[in-house]
Amino acid sequence: MSENALTSKQLRSALTRCIDTKRPAFIWGPPGIGKSDLIAQITKEKGGHMIDLRMGQLDPMDLRGIPVPNKETGTMEFYPLGDLPTKELAEEYPLVVLFLDELTSAPPSVLAAGYQLVLDRKIGKYELPDNVVVIAAGNRDSDKGVTFRMPTPLANRFTHFEMRTDFDSWFEWAIEHRIHKDIVGFLSFSKKDLYDFDPKQSGRVFATPRSWTFTSELISGGNIDDTTMKHLIAGTVGEGMAISLMAYRKISGKLPNPVDVLNGRVMKLDTDEASAMYSLTISMCYELQDFTRSAAYKEKNGDDVFHDMCDNFFRFMMENFDKELVIMGARVAIKTYNLPINTTKLNYFDEFYDRFGHYIVNVSKN
Repeated sequence: MSENALTSKQLRSALTRCIDTKRPAFIWGPPGIGKSDLIAQITKEKGGHMIDLRMGQLDPMDLRGIPVPNKETGTMEFYPLGDLPTKELAEEYPLVVLFLDELTSAPPSVLAAGYQLVLDRKIGKYELPDNVVVIAAGNRDSDKGVTFRMPTPLANRFTHFEMRTDFDSWFEWAIEHRIHKDIVGFLSFSKKDLYDFDPKQSGRVFATPRSWTFTSELISGGNIDDTTMKHLIAGTVGEGMAISLMAYRKISGKLPNPVDVLNGRVMKLDTDEASAMYSLTISMCYELQDFTRSAAYKEKNGDDVFHDMCDNFFRFMMENFDKELVIMGARVAIKTYNLPINTTKLNYFDEFYDRFGHYIVNVSKN
C-alpha cells in the first residue's frame, strides 16, 4: 500500500473535483473497500446517474457495437449497444458518470476499445454526450486478481488515486446505512478486523468493508439459530471472525434493551464489559433516529417524548460510559444523524457540554 493512499473521505474530495472538471480519474485499490460505492454516492449527491460497466466481463463488441453493412459506401459501420449513455439519458440528468470498473481485469482487446472511449470520447459512430464523465477503477497487480497491464497512453489520460481502508470513514458510512449494531460495535472495539485481506494467503473468504455489509444483511432480521448464523458469518468474513463476532454477540445480548434505557426504565449498567457497550451505544442512536421517523413523533406530545429520550440518552452515557463512548454516541446523534435536538429542553445537556462539548465540533448549547 502506497504511503500516499487516500481514505474514502480524502478521495471523495479529489474525485468531486475531477467530476466537476470532467477529468477522467482512475481509482486503484484492493477488492471490497468500496470504490464503486463511493462513486455511486458522489453521483447521487450531484443528482446524476451512474452507468456501471464491469470491463472484465465485456467483449470488445459490447463497447464498439455491432458491425452493420452500409450499402451506399460498401463499408461496415459499428452501431453502439445500449450499455453506453444515450443522448436521451444525458438530457435527463445534469451529470452522467460512466464508471469503468475492473478496467485492469479487461483483456487487451477490451482495453483497446476502452482506450478510444477514454482518449477520444468516442468509439466508432458513437460519441459521449458532453455531460458524461469517465471514472475507472481496478485492482493492483499485487492484489492477486486477474490483471492486465494498462497501456501507457491510456494510463496517462487518467488522474490516478490509490484508495485504502480507514475505520473512521467506514464508521460514518456504516451508521448512515444502518449496518447491524453488533457489527458496528464489534469493529469499533476491534478496528483491525474491518479489513484482513492478504494477497499472500490462499483463503477464499476474508473480511472487507463489502463483506461486512453482506454479513449485516445476512444476520439482520428473522430468527436465525446460532449454528446457522455462525456458518453465515464464517462463509462471508471467515471462520476466525465468526468465532469472535459470535462471542461478542453473547456479551452484548446481556446488556439492557436500548428502548428501556431511553425511556428511563434502566439508568445503571450492571456490567463493565467495555466491548459490548459499543453495540448499546449504536442501538440507542438507531432507536432515537427511528423515533423521529415514527408516527409517535408527529403526535401532540411526540417532541416532548423525544427530548425525554435524549435526556436519558445523555445521562446514561455520562453515568456509565467512558469518555470515548460518550463522545462517539453524541457525535452520531448530533452530527451524523443531525437529530432535531433542542438543547434547551434537556436537563442534562449543560453537564454534557461542560464535560465533553469541546470534543465535538459544532455542538452548541442553543
